[in-house]
Parts: sequence; structure tokens; C-alpha cells
Amino acid sequence: MNTFRIARWLIVVLASGVLLLAILAGWLLREQVFQTFQDPGEPFQTYAPPDAADYAMASAWYVAQTPADDAEPAVFFIHSTTYSGGANWNADLDKESANQRVVEDIIPNYAAPFAGSGALFVPRYRQAALYAFMNNREDSLLARRFASDDVERAFASFLDQIGETRPFILAGLGQGGSHALYLAMSQLANSPDLLSRLIALYVVEHPVALDLLEGPLATIPPCETPEAVRCIYAFSQAMPSEERRLRILSERTMSWTPDGRLDFVDGRRLLCTNPLLAQPSNEFASARMHRGGVAATGMELDATPAPLPQQTGAQCVDGILFTDQPRTRLLRRPARIAEDFREPPYNLFYEDLRLDAARRSLVLSSILQEEARWAPPLDNPEDVRDAPVIPIPDRRRF
Repeated sequence: MNTFRIARWLIVVLASGVLLLAILAGWLLREQVFQTFQDPGEPFQTYAPPDAADYAMASAWYVAQTPADDAEPAVFFIHSTTYSGGANWNADLDKESANQRVVEDIIPNYAAPFAGSGALFVPRYRQAALYAFMNNREDSLLARRFASDDVERAFASFLDQIGETRPFILAGLGQGGSHALYLAMSQLANSPDLLSRLIALYVVEHPVALDLLEGPLATIPPCETPEAVRCIYAFSQAMPSEERRLRILSERTMSWTPDGRLDFVDGRRLLCTNPLLAQPSNEFASARMHRGGVAATGMELDATPAPLPQQTGAQCVDGILFTDQPRTRLLRRPARIAEDFREPPYNLFYEDLRLDAARRSLVLSSILQEEARWAPPLDNPEDVRDAPVIPIPDRRRF
């Protein structure tokens, strides 16, 4: 009888141990398991993508505001990744869960700071799935390029809607930052007209390699001062303790190269704008300079959230913005699978970005007003050939 009880007890202990190991393995490999379930299971080359948006229709935009007057700037904001994957390489425009996160999390936290500086436009686009950023397969790169083509069409519609003279902000978050860089390379850099109207290009939470600014984006310099315009403002943030996220941002992320490919940022110098200083600098900025983060999830676009100031110091180190652990839990990353590839449901630098965009908008407005007073440029001079001089007869002799 005792032998039977001991055997039964050993079986229970062994089964419990196996279950515990399975749970532990599942926890340790949770992102790999997550990736497996998000894989569309079909090569991109044979994949039938969801229907495209018609940007002439209001339904193709999350937000498309009408400017108040001819002088009000406009803002083109490209949202980050909100679709995990599974069924598609690129999100269906009607995917409810992805759209809900854009509306409830991304727009009130990340687009709203720029909305105070002009009429806001936020396009729907067939975003690349989160799965496409968790690996670097050729299929994943094709999905990202596909999304960039959507954004390019949306931007063309945006330009048509705002007219030929209105200044504008171009801003992208996460995946949207990659698409904003694509637009800068394909549309802005070689267009003096668009560059003259560009308040600033904001690339948030996506690495910007300095070799781009020495090559195809040479006409769009970094925002070297808080008053600079027609320039690039970019940062990707992490805490020093977030070793995995630091590796992702500085090594494993793929961004555009000078020849128009997507390649790793490992070994490439990165642009880092310190939002507390409003300029690229390796100087440490203390939390006293932090103007405020906001957790605005679920708020309406026209709401005025109360910023939480002095939550973090900031310093650019090797192209990455190092931040502190915020004092309030409202501004701390949630524990979610693949969190290092997501944008959190708050904006740690909401108020810093809002004030920065407003200041640069005012500066460019003043510059454009001054430039409008200048005389128009002269046409190219025409060559005049020497002509024979025929003297007029002296009529007094007759």
C-alpha cells in the first residue's frame, strides 16, 4: 500500500515538474511562439493584398481637417504599427482592432501634439504587420515597401488638398517614421518648392542614419537649433537597462540606405535629437527640463490633456536617446509580448513635441512672410549678339 502511494506521489511530482517546465519554456519562448502564430504562411510574391484606399474619399483618412485659413499650416502624420499579423502581410483597411488602436492610442498621444500647429491629416494605409518587423525575411521587406507605396499615394493626395503655398509638417512614428523617411527621399529632397514649405520632418522611434543626410537627404539638414526649420528632428528612446531594446534600435532595425534599400542600422551613425534641448546634442538634460509626458489614450483629438512634467532626464548616447524610468506608472511601458517592437500607449515627450512644433511653425511662417516681400527672381539673361551700327545721315547738309 505504501509502495502504491509513493509511486502515485512520484507520478504527481513528475507530472507537475513537466507542466512547470512547459510553462517556463512557454514563457521564455513566448515571442517565438507569438511570431509563429503571426506568420501569414504564404510568400509575399504570391500573396493577394487587401484592397487599396481611395485617398479622394473621406473614408481613406482617420483625420482630414480643413485648414482655418490660407496661412494655417498642415500636418501629415503617419501612424505606427497596430496590426500584429496572422492572416495578412499588410493590414486590411477595415481591420477593426488595428484601427481602434490608431484612434484610441496613437492619434491622441502622438498625432495630437502636432495638431496644435496646423490642420491634421492621418491617412489609413495598408501597414506592414508587426510580424514583418520582428524578422528580416525578404517577404517582410517587401511588405514594408508595399506600405510605403500606399503612404506615397496618400501624401500626393495631401499635397493636392492643401494647395501649392501652405507650409506643412511631416511626422512619422515607428513604422510611420520609416515611411516618412521614404517620402523625404522620394518626394522632398529634390523639390525646392516642397522644401521651402517644410516646417520640419519629425521621425520618432525609428532610427535615422546619418549617411542619408550626407547622401540623398543632404538638402534636409538636422534641426541644429530650436529655431531651425526645413530640417529633420529624430530620436529613438530607451532606458539604459533595456538591453534588448537597445540592440534592436542600434543593430537589428532596418532602415533606408542612400541607394534606396532597406538594411540594418548596425555600424551606421544615427541622428539623435534630444527633445528636452530641441537639438542634436550629447549633453545631458535633467528632468527639470522635461515639459511633460501624457497618457491620453481614449481622449478626443481636441481635448487638452494635462502634461506630467519632470518625469525624465534625457541624453543622446551613440545615436539613441537614453531616458530615465518615469516617476509615474502612467508613463511606463506595459508588459506585452513584443513590446520592444511596439509604441507604448502614452507619449513621454508629448508637451516637448507640441511646443517644438509650434515654435518651428511660427518661425517658418515669419520666414515665408519675409520671403514673400522679396522681388521675384530675374529670368535667365539672354545673350545679345553685336549688331552693326548704321549712322543716321546728317540732314542739315541738304
